[in-house]
Amino acid sequence: MDVFAALGDPTRRHIIEMLARHELSASRIGDKFPVSHSAISQHLRVLREAKLVDMEKKAQKRIYKINPKAKDWIKKMMQLWNERFDRLDKILKPA
Repeated sequence: MDVFAALGDPTRRHIIEMLARHELSASRIGDKFPVSHSAISQHLRVLREAKLVDMEKKAQKRIYKINPKAKDWIKKMMQLWNERFDRLDKILKPA
């Protein structure tokens, strides 16, 4: 799955925001949404296939965290867009 397609869904973006703070179990993630846990499992599968999150089994739990490579990519994209917006601000700034 394409990264941008994976991030195109608001639920998946919210999951990424949650995991950016700390790792969480699938059940803890599911508890934060008004949809079924199986629907959240589908979202987590899409995020794993897009290589945005990693999953680790600990006993009976599945723990999710941001893939370190994805975190680096996100930082680069944020820097790129911040630079572009800064340049746009300079262009639009009244003289």
